[in-house]
Amino acid sequence: MRKDYLAFFVSLFLSRLADQILLFIVPLVVFQSTNSASLAGLAFFVESLPRFLAFPVCGALCDKYTPIKILHMSQVYRALLCVVAMALYGIFGGIGWVVALSALCGVLTTQGIMAREVLMPHIFQHYSYTKTLSYSQIADQTGLVLGPLAAALMLEVWPWHWVVVWIAGLFLLADLSMLAWQRFSQITLDVFEQHQDIWMQPLKIALGHIHNLVELKKIITLAVGVNLIVGVTLATSAAMVIGHHSAGKDDYAALQAAGAVTTIVILFLLARIVLPLRFLGGVGYLMIATGAFISALSPNLLGYVLGFLLIVGFDKMFNVYMRTIRQKVIPPQDFGKTVGVITLLNNVSQPLAGLLVALLASPLGIQNVILFLAVLAFLIGAFAMWWFAKAFGPRPTSFLKANREIKK
Repeated sequence: MRKDYLAFFVSLFLSRLADQILLFIVPLVVFQSTNSASLAGLAFFVESLPRFLAFPVCGALCDKYTPIKILHMSQVYRALLCVVAMALYGIFGGIGWVVALSALCGVLTTQGIMAREVLMPHIFQHYSYTKTLSYSQIADQTGLVLGPLAAALMLEVWPWHWVVVWIAGLFLLADLSMLAWQRFSQITLDVFEQHQDIWMQPLKIALGHIHNLVELKKIITLAVGVNLIVGVTLATSAAMVIGHHSAGKDDYAALQAAGAVTTIVILFLLARIVLPLRFLGGVGYLMIATGAFISALSPNLLGYVLGFLLIVGFDKMFNVYMRTIRQKVIPPQDFGKTVGVITLLNNVSQPLAGLLVALLASPLGIQNVILFLAVLAFLIGAFAMWWFAKAFGPRPTSFLKANREIKK
């Protein structure tokens, strides 16, 4: 692999690793300090909600300013915030500083994610976009998996406030890797004229593309179905393994590790084998839905494990399909703002799935809730394929047509 590509992926890995360590320790620190599960849950909500809401604005900023500069700011400011928050903790005490730190870092993390999303089509021009996405998600998934493990090991050695200082160091290392990438690469990015407004006008443009481009409506609808299943899986996996199937915490940890390995194997295959986009989307969605049905209907742990692995593994295949489609059809000058709104719409169904679990798990049982959402996701997928084929058929969705309709 070329030096510039390697430096870019190392930066992605280190940034994700640092972010996941911080995301892991905040609810833990709150729980250990207060002995309140409710406050720990509230802390998780406070630190995760800004990440979710920031996508549209962060996407618009990536169209308005150079994404390389924004990515540097994202990593350097996260490192600086870690140091400042721990200095304030040392002076005043209290755990509110680490919760506020995580919330602010969450917004900067979203900014970094959007900047990389805008950069990648320009960086890896020697590879297909599908292969690029596969390699980038391997780096991202590795950091995602190793983050909680690294956090647990670090907390065995240092108190949590020193772990936060180490997190700052990881963010700085991620930025140094980005500087190395800039030194090795010779990328020149196109600059497009943008509106001064970063709120309503970008939102109007993004919604215009979503309205006029058939492919975007299709992948958003399918993503809602996928995220219903992913959301219910994330919300119930611990309860299903430890509670319903009476397994131990070690079994649950092994399941998470197996899910990570399955994901990485599938991504490696996608990086090596060229497959049609329609195959990636269709097989990915079908396997996710199948995994949900197996998880819901299986009478034993082995069956649940199979369903779980199908869901988490093929979720990344569908993600590659979805991101490749939107990269093909969204005009480059509006890519960031449009992807930001799409990401927000795609992920609405995940917290909805968690809410349905909270409301229905007691009266219906966890397996029945999973089964209900599996049926719903299957119907969404079937409806999307039928309706879009029937309503739009072979109608063109070119950039020029979409832009003309938006201007009207």
